[in-house]
Amino acid sequence: MNEVLEVNESDMDCRVQPGVTREQLNDYLRATGLFFPVDPGANATCGGMASTRASGTNTVRYGTMRDQVKGLTAVLADGSIVQTGGRARKSATGYDLTNLLVGSEGTLGIITELNLKLHGQPEAVSTAVCTFEDLHGAVESVISIIQCGIPIAKVEFLDAKMCDAVNKYNNLSLEAKPTLFFEFHGSHNSVEEQAQTVGDLVGEYGGSGFKWASTPEERTHLWKARHQALYAALALVPGSRGILTDACVPISRLAECVSKTDEDLRQTGLLGVMVGHVGDGNFHVGLMVDPNNKEEILEAKRFADRMAVRAIEMGGTCSGEHGIGYGKLVFLEREHGAVNLRMMKAIKQALDPKHILNPGKMGSLAVP
Repeated sequence: MNEVLEVNESDMDCRVQPGVTREQLNDYLRATGLFFPVDPGANATCGGMASTRASGTNTVRYGTMRDQVKGLTAVLADGSIVQTGGRARKSATGYDLTNLLVGSEGTLGIITELNLKLHGQPEAVSTAVCTFEDLHGAVESVISIIQCGIPIAKVEFLDAKMCDAVNKYNNLSLEAKPTLFFEFHGSHNSVEEQAQTVGDLVGEYGGSGFKWASTPEERTHLWKARHQALYAALALVPGSRGILTDACVPISRLAECVSKTDEDLRQTGLLGVMVGHVGDGNFHVGLMVDPNNKEEILEAKRFADRMAVRAIEMGGTCSGEHGIGYGKLVFLEREHGAVNLRMMKAIKQALDPKHILNPGKMGSLAVP
């Protein structure tokens, strides 16, 4: 189930089986001038990304997996096969069954084929790095950039401890300070204009050392370091276990949420790092704990719970990317409300009355 079935260059879409990975698809598309933008970091499968409504570093420009799936084929619990959506750019007919299944974490059906939107490969790509004296200034600068309507392709945040970790793990020479990675897509002129405007804006928030990755090799090395952030963090404490969590808040509350989370992290006494796709209000915390220390693990989970509640109270979500799984089921009703949760359970009951598809996920019954 890992074949690219069809590419329609004129319509800028393709059909793939669910086991096709994002890197495999982009390698296949390279000669067409098109690319698939969703990049969660790992070389994830298209089916897995659709099931979890994945996003990642390119979300600020291109959107999440939900925005890329035009239609899909899935097998339902009773064995029937459903084909949703189509190749048209839009439709005003019927319920949106495609987006019902995208993000359902395998609880409503098993995806067997996807029709994905593609994008043109940009004429020019440029990457830059900028450091800040404090976390608040870094995040506030991103809010300003977004509000100015600058179409940045990526803007990634790394805190000081994360920069130290990637320096050691990937042989980089970043300053151990709150840092932003930027990427710009477009024509040569537009990329240069975007970069100049961003450079001026970050300076107003204490940003300095605006440096370019001047070659494709430098750019690849820089983003590889960002994608390997978890491994770099784990390498700080050999033998440690990573407990990861994420949240997403309205962009206007991002600086406040990140600052409060950073202060909370310090008070736990745990070693943790913070990274984020801050252009869309999403950030992650990785806690490095001793797998044999039960109290450390419990404290890490208590911290993750507080972070989830904080985000929800700010009008955000307890998970922008990682999904609900089992660990955050307790927050579903708090975030969505009792009526919404009843609707979700009613949908699950209608499509999977015997609860054979991922029982226990998304608030469904744990035992068939």
